[in-house]
Amino acid sequence: MPEREVTLALVQLSCTEKKENNIAKTVEQIRAAASKGAEIILLQELFNTTYFCRSIDDRFFDWSEAIPGPLSEKLCPLASELDVVIVAPYFERRAAGVYHNSLIVIDADGTLLGKYRKKHIPDDPSFYEKYYFTPGEDDYQVYETKYAKIGPLICWDQWYPEAARITALKGAELLVYPTAIGTLPDEGEAMGKEFLEAWQTMQRSHAIANGCFVASINRVGVEGEVRFWGHSFVAGPFGQMLAEAGTEQEMLISRIDLSKIEKQRQIWPFFRDRRIDTYEPILKRYID
Repeated sequence: MPEREVTLALVQLSCTEKKENNIAKTVEQIRAAASKGAEIILLQELFNTTYFCRSIDDRFFDWSEAIPGPLSEKLCPLASELDVVIVAPYFERRAAGVYHNSLIVIDADGTLLGKYRKKHIPDDPSFYEKYYFTPGEDDYQVYETKYAKIGPLICWDQWYPEAARITALKGAELLVYPTAIGTLPDEGEAMGKEFLEAWQTMQRSHAIANGCFVASINRVGVEGEVRFWGHSFVAGPFGQMLAEAGTEQEMLISRIDLSKIEKQRQIWPFFRDRRIDTYEPILKRYID
């Protein structure tokens, strides 16, 4: 099978409460990524704001906007100008009282292909997402862009193999996980290392189990008590760590060959050997 090489750029940044500054900084990085040959540019969760879910404060609802809206109207022409695909996650206002943690996928001709709304919503100290976000009830999505079939998921979704499996079964070649994950002061260095290893291991396992590529984009910087530790990465279809960022602001460039997916699935035919006749219990919350 001929090579199908695609260049990814994962944009890992810190943010402030000045939305326009965050957007301007990200646009600058998108342009820089395109100049380095990137064809698919992936942004972090809630890329244009701080991770405001650290506290419960209704003023942050003012940061939401409709899809399509002003931000998509800014990014779509940029994608067309640079001939790049952009995956951009931000706070969506769907209707009065209904808000989502969402992302949009923009094709290289500037077409807004659609959106994905985060399905799994956490509620932990300094991660109070259930106050802000309604779980997405639409189907898991796969978008056929100019360069690859992209299956977008968001942060907490990354811990659920069911989400990765369904998205891969729908044809995703690249699972994309925009993320905001970090540690709290009382968790310490050793625990932070365990969290990082678990986070990467889980997503690399999705790559292995589904024979596809995975890209995860985290933010960096300190916001309140949370230290976001970056380490954005790209994994190959057998879980290989193909590229990994550090703990500072960075544009991570990785060139992947999508033709490797079919060969991987020939050698490790997990889709072929699935016992779908035995999986009905997975639809239960818990099996007593």
